[in-house]
Amino acid sequence: MFYQRKGIPEENEIVLCKVTKIYPNSVFVDILEYARQGMIHISEVSPGRIRNLRDFVSEGRQIVCKVLRIDYEKGHIDLSLRRVNTTQQREKLDDIKQELKAENLVKAVAKKINQPVEKVYQEIAPPVLSEFPYLYQCFKAVVDKEADLEKMGIPKKLADELTAAIADKFKPPKFIIKGEIVLHTYADEGVEKVRVTLLKVEKISPSVHVSYLGAGRYQVTIEDIDYKPAEKNLAKVEEILEGFNDKLSTATFQREKTA
Repeated sequence: MFYQRKGIPEENEIVLCKVTKIYPNSVFVDILEYARQGMIHISEVSPGRIRNLRDFVSEGRQIVCKVLRIDYEKGHIDLSLRRVNTTQQREKLDDIKQELKAENLVKAVAKKINQPVEKVYQEIAPPVLSEFPYLYQCFKAVVDKEADLEKMGIPKKLADELTAAIADKFKPPKFIIKGEIVLHTYADEGVEKVRVTLLKVEKISPSVHVSYLGAGRYQVTIEDIDYKPAEKNLAKVEEILEGFNDKLSTATFQREKTA
């Protein structure tokens, strides 16, 4: 991982660490984001009595810690493992996962333009990290048209290559609703009634798609960047299906359960 922050962490900051040494009453770690060392006292590893620290940590393992105290004169950084809650740990690990994804994109661009990865990263990182905590946050802002790499000081050719790669790899996730429509009718012009109803459903939005499954069954898929417009379109689908119902016709919709 190339990512490095300058200076030293702040008190209460959540940091990613790697265990380097384990002693009877303390654990020493490398604070990976700052290239500095820190120490976790046995009392800050886990609540309750600890007989053997190796039951909780092992050398080489990466752990998420909280900065407790900093001795600026001696350069000592005291950390806590037990004071990091599940949400903080998950958010930190997700940040690192997304940053690794961003670095892999940089590697791919460097390979494409036949330049050393380290050189390309050093052209990108200083201007980006002066405005964003992580590369991946900048890349997402580029996708949302809220950031321009060239305007941030990255050479035009490299900025263009990165922007194209970012548009492909950092697409915003889509919210998807799937379900099954069943249409039954004994009306004289039942086939036309079904056709018109399905056409109305498809005309709701370009994000609504209908496909034939067989025997009066149809799959409807609604894709959008957010759940609110997707749910709004689903309500329109259900309204149209309600209009299909009469003494000779029935329409049902069964929403597919998500994992």
